[in-house]
Amino acid sequence: MTDIAKPELRPARADFSSGPCAKRPGYSLQALEDAVLGRSHRSKPGKARLAEAIDKTRAILGVPDDYRIGIVPASDTGAYEMAMWTMLGARGLDILGWESFGKGWIADAVKQLKLDDIRVMEADYGALPDLGEVAFTRDVAFTWNGTTSGVRVPNGDWIADDREGLTLCDATSAAFAMDLPWEKLDVTTYSWQKVLGGEGGHGMLILSPRAVARLESYTPNWPLPKIFRLTKAGALIEGIFKGETINTPSMLALEDYIDALDWADSLGGMKGLLGRVADNNKALNDWVAATDWVANLCEEAANQSTTSVCLKIVDEDVLAMDADQQAVLAKRIAALLDEEGVAYDIGAYRDAPAGLRIWAGATVDAADLAALTPWLDWAFQTAKMEAQNA
Repeated sequence: MTDIAKPELRPARADFSSGPCAKRPGYSLQALEDAVLGRSHRSKPGKARLAEAIDKTRAILGVPDDYRIGIVPASDTGAYEMAMWTMLGARGLDILGWESFGKGWIADAVKQLKLDDIRVMEADYGALPDLGEVAFTRDVAFTWNGTTSGVRVPNGDWIADDREGLTLCDATSAAFAMDLPWEKLDVTTYSWQKVLGGEGGHGMLILSPRAVARLESYTPNWPLPKIFRLTKAGALIEGIFKGETINTPSMLALEDYIDALDWADSLGGMKGLLGRVADNNKALNDWVAATDWVANLCEEAANQSTTSVCLKIVDEDVLAMDADQQAVLAKRIAALLDEEGVAYDIGAYRDAPAGLRIWAGATVDAADLAALTPWLDWAFQTAKMEAQNA
């Protein structure tokens, strides 16, 4: 077997994981020197930093003034579960799933909450359910961006302005990277470790006035653990949305999130963040368009994720292999790039079709993605030759 020549240029940063994602350019732990450590999160400076994170989140995302923003436990998972367990059941539910996390919410609604009136709308990896079938007389639960499938909803036009139910949106790999139409969203959740490259363990819960009204007027018929309780005596616990967290947060992770928010602000907020994401996608999409062995898992361009870019191998020789062989080859590509130190953690999600998943969110540099693409070609050619010679 003849070795294939390796590219000369390497990405300056090889962090292309879809979560936790790359830290911002120029990141240093020295940026966290102002962290309120060794103090109670309920102390005056502790609460001030938590409130500052909420205020900066509102400013950068453009969240309306009458929406509440809270820092809650257990990452995006905790935030979305909190919304489901406290608000669902008041009316019928349409729930959408087209990748692992959305289908996880379906399992919770069907098997854990055991809702009486539920319509499940699913699609395979690479596609969306028929959004035109969604009924907005009902509650609607969905992910904005399918992190493990590379498929997003193209916009909010499919969401009715005169909806009667609530919309519950898992936006964990969309917030800070895609335009979110707040007037269409009643519950929005995300985690710090995604687009801004923060640390794990904390989730963000954003509620519209309609969501608050639901919380204050509806009591589910199942018990709620302490970390899910958002009301007391029928009224919203306002302190949660002013930095008085339900349980003890990591003040070090908080400082890291504030640093990321300050970086986003230095770019000009959402305009700068979206510009970086667009540049990143151009670098990847130009290569995909010019490459015959790979294609986007999502074939509809408008629905292709701009953050978690999922790719499938379409080389004819590889397609002639059985599914297990294809999976082995895809994993070998990711392993080769990891061994070379040019791309870490870019294998497809464990439940997804065999392929690659490359993070292209705002903390990644377009120059690094451009430098990565010749290495992707090298790794594919090397892995394919190894498979043919095995």
